[in-house]
Amino acid sequence: MFCSNCGSENQDNAGFCSSCGFQLKEISSVKQQAAIRVYAGFWIRFVATLIDFVILLIGETIILYIIVVIFGITVHIIFGPLDAAGYVNLKAIAKILCFITGIILNWCYFTLLETSSKQATAGKVALGLIVTDLNGGRISSDEANRRYWGKYLSTIILCIGYIMAGLTQKKQALHDIMAGTLVIRK
Repeated sequence: MFCSNCGSENQDNAGFCSSCGFQLKEISSVKQQAAIRVYAGFWIRFVATLIDFVILLIGETIILYIIVVIFGITVHIIFGPLDAAGYVNLKAIAKILCFITGIILNWCYFTLLETSSKQATAGKVALGLIVTDLNGGRISSDEANRRYWGKYLSTIILCIGYIMAGLTQKKQALHDIMAGTLVIRK
């Protein structure tokens, strides 16, 4: 099916154009009328991110504390008391271990929750937002991974990738465009 607004080709069962968001089919029932998308803008997404940040901070602090304690005990059992140089090396290894663990925990949090039946992280659930593909369906793990790793690019370029959510037609951040996803109000 081709969009009468922009001419892009879409799936036959699509209700909205995947390029411009134009309504492709006549909406007849009340249930279908409720399916009209309201894109989530920058500020509501920012608040959802803050909620997720607090949740992750608390969870990661607990998990990382446990990992560092286990790591320290294990090193002490294997190597015994450390001299000053050994302590400095142990501290550097622990920092690297915490950094890698933090990335893995964040990755699991976002990709698993956004591909779940709720289609949202805890912050998005609290604000009534969901992450969908361009046709309004649940995102795949591939899309969730592209979205998550794309956030690093959005951050590296001075967070301009995030600011795009307030400037684009479908309120997509750079990582949403890269993954082919939308954040909409439920």
